[in-house]
This record gives sequence, structure tokens and C-alpha cells, in this order.
Amino acid sequence: MTVEESMAGELDRFRLDDRVIVVTGGYGGIGERLARAFVDVGGKVAIVGRNAEKAQALADDLGTERAVAAPADATKRDEVDAAVASVVERFGRVDGLVTTVGGGAGDAVHPAEDYPDDAWDWIMDLNLRSALYAAQACARAMIAGGNGGHILHLSSVRGQLGIHNGFSAYVAAKGGLDALTRQQATEWAKHHITVNAISPTFVRTAQVAGLLSDDAFREGLTKRIPLGRIAETDDVVGAALLLCSDASSFITGQVLTLDGGLTACQ
Repeated sequence: MTVEESMAGELDRFRLDDRVIVVTGGYGGIGERLARAFVDVGGKVAIVGRNAEKAQALADDLGTERAVAAPADATKRDEVDAAVASVVERFGRVDGLVTTVGGGAGDAVHPAEDYPDDAWDWIMDLNLRSALYAAQACARAMIAGGNGGHILHLSSVRGQLGIHNGFSAYVAAKGGLDALTRQQATEWAKHHITVNAISPTFVRTAQVAGLLSDDAFREGLTKRIPLGRIAETDDVVGAALLLCSDASSFITGQVLTLDGGLTACQ
């Protein structure tokens, strides 16, 4: 066996040939990048999101034999259940899930002592309930299929660290998502389903473009990151391929921080 053949064999464990991966928030900055990566390594993807036109446009671009649009509001259980059912009908199975719906913290900033119920509920729905519903629906499909699977939640360093802003709901939601990851991993291990999370700091997407356009904010953030730069969507791909593939068959219940070293020195 040549070195090249040996290397190819090792890398095969990261491939997703004919595996079906559901991506909630699949046409967002991180979601789209991951959907493209999954297709590039042989997978099939379902693009879940509220905007049916955007979901279909990305599915068409990826190729309808490899991708399908599954429109749904990820915060509504009946819509998520219907979307996952449509994926099973189209591809016959679900092998993986990545939950990238979330955010909103910058639009719900309030003092901890006066945090309003409506903002709290919105942030919890967006960042925690959306992940719960998708994981439940996909886990049921995986259990019924009997082939196991991989679930990956997109959390945040704010699940581990507080911040000098009024982010009570966001920090609580991401901390809850980290805990939910461990609990789902524990319960679903008997079905050979792994559940993990990745926790980035700011990733350069349209959602945070306004914040990163502020020179003072961007420079202050960069100074706190030992690697000295803002994360790009490409930086999320390697971890996602690991945790959604057979390369991570003995990894579950873990929260992998992707922050350029930020939490190492906080």
C-alpha cells in the first residue's frame, strides 16, 4: 500500500458518502458553509429555514440530487416535525443534524435585574427551543432507522463566559444548550447517536457584520483572542466534519470551543 493509499483510507472516515444531514438555519452564513462542505464529502443535505425561497435556492445550487429544501420555523415543533418527515420521505433516512439557528443577543440587551419576559422568551426560543425540536425530530428518525447518527449543536463561548453586556437570556440559552447536549448524548448513546456541540466566539457572517464594522469593537475583540483574528466560516468546517462523521464514533457529550484561544486566558 502506498502512502497516498494509506492516507486516503484514513481520510475516508471523515467522508459522508450518501449520509443525510439536516442543517437548520441552513442558508445562513455558517449553515450554508457547512451544507456545502457536507455535499463536498459525499453527503446529502436538507436545508431547513423559514424562508422557503432561500432554502430552495441553495438546494438548487447544491444540486437537487444531493440537496433538498425543507422549509420550517425551527421554533415551531409541528413545522420542524413536518420538515424532518419530508426529508425521510425524500431520502429515506436521517444520519445527522447540525443546528445553526440562533443569535439575536445584540437585539435583546437589557440589565440582568430588569430583563423583560418577551426578550427572554424570544432568545430562548431562537437559541434553545429551536435546537431541542430539531434534535428530537431527527433523533426519532435515527432511532427508527436503526443506523445511529450524529447530532451537532452550535453553541457559543457565552455558554461558558459572562459578558459586560445585558446578555442574560443569551448566556443562559447557550449554557442550557451545552447542558442539553450532555443530556441528549447520555440518553441517546444506547441508540448509537452521538451528540456534541461546538462553541465559537464571533464568526465573520452577515449577522455580526454591523458589530465587526465598528473598529473599536473589532480591535478590542481581536486583542482578547490569542490567535489574533476573527473566526471565518471555514474555521468551523473541520470540527463539523469530525463530529458529523465516523471519525468521531467514540466522541459524545462534548462541547468543543472554537475561539482562537479566548477562553484559555479568560
